Amino acid sequence: MSFRKRNIGLTTPSSPSPQPPHLSPTPTQGVRPSPLDGRPTTSTGTPSLDDLLAGHAGLALGTCLLIEENGTTDFAGALLRYYAAEGVVQGHKVHGVGVGEGWGRELPGLVGERGAGDQGGEGGSGVEKEKEKMKIAWRYERLGEFGGGGATAGSRVPPTPSRGPIPLGKGSGQSETPTPAAFTHAFDLSKRLIVPPGSITYVPISLSANSNPFSSIISSLTHSLKSTPPTTIHRLIIPTILSPALYPSHSCIPTHLLPFLHSLRALLRSHTTRLSAMLTLPLSLHPRSTGLVRWIEHLCDGVLELAPFPHKVEIEPPGGKAGKGESENPQGMVKVHKLPVLTEKGGGGGGGDDLVFSLSRRRFVVRKFSLPPVEGDQEAQKGEAKDFEF
Repeated sequence: MSFRKRNIGLTTPSSPSPQPPHLSPTPTQGVRPSPLDGRPTTSTGTPSLDDLLAGHAGLALGTCLLIEENGTTDFAGALLRYYAAEGVVQGHKVHGVGVGEGWGRELPGLVGERGAGDQGGEGGSGVEKEKEKMKIAWRYERLGEFGGGGATAGSRVPPTPSRGPIPLGKGSGQSETPTPAAFTHAFDLSKRLIVPPGSITYVPISLSANSNPFSSIISSLTHSLKSTPPTTIHRLIIPTILSPALYPSHSCIPTHLLPFLHSLRALLRSHTTRLSAMLTLPLSLHPRSTGLVRWIEHLCDGVLELAPFPHKVEIEPPGGKAGKGESENPQGMVKVHKLPVLTEKGGGGGGGDDLVFSLSRRRFVVRKFSLPPVEGDQEAQKGEAKDFEF
């Protein structure tokens, strides 16, 4: 016998209300996750330098990179200009310390585009290529591209005769996907980048003897981080720190410099998805043997040293004739003292290979260094081979 009432209908347990789907955050332009641990990284404007930074394929946000240089050259200044130009192109907020608008007008322009002050040259060839592209039918332009309908590069697909372009409607089953923005760009030092107004903030240095010359940097950077949206990426650039051409003599006092580096390190750790920094130091004025420079290196996440050759060295790249991209002769050595972001998957330590750099009109390249084989000394090579025969 059942004790259940006959007049009450059976009910199922109430199901939870459907939750809205989780929307992934919109990716910021010029930022991508690291292939090692997924932390956001940004490009330095130099692809070979991005490959050198502990396997993260870029400079991790929330870190700073110190570039030291020996001699009276300014190769480190070129890296800073690439770093600033990349930030301007990506729409990031760039902060330049101790420089004026004249420095911003000298940023390198993009390869293949006309910049300010560029007359003729290679810019005209890019315009002619664009005109020729416009003559090609829009649906045949992408034949042979990766993902453009399954045709491989170099293969020819016979065109289908049609009277006109087929519009993409709702029933076509195809959708136009936006082209992802480039992570890094190629720059030409002979051209000039057109800088939009407000993209670079020039932070002056206090020259008063009674004030800390670095206090204005932290206050300006903190105000900009609070007043901008949380998706805005900031780049801090400090060229030739402690140089007497830009800084007063009392800026070398440790009670002024070290608190500034501690404050900058705290800002970087507080904004690990918004802020990165790059600064240069002239070793001719402040050698690495001094305790102050050692403290600067300790408070920076990455330390690289550029040691230019005292004279022009013409060394043919390994493999005989130099191919495209390897034709630049090395102009100095690159010493890796520390790389940012030490992870459990490796990276962060100094590089074991000998590295050289070369600066051409278009790019700054860091590559491995190896001496070419001696030509014409076949007898010595044969004698060497006989010694190792068993």
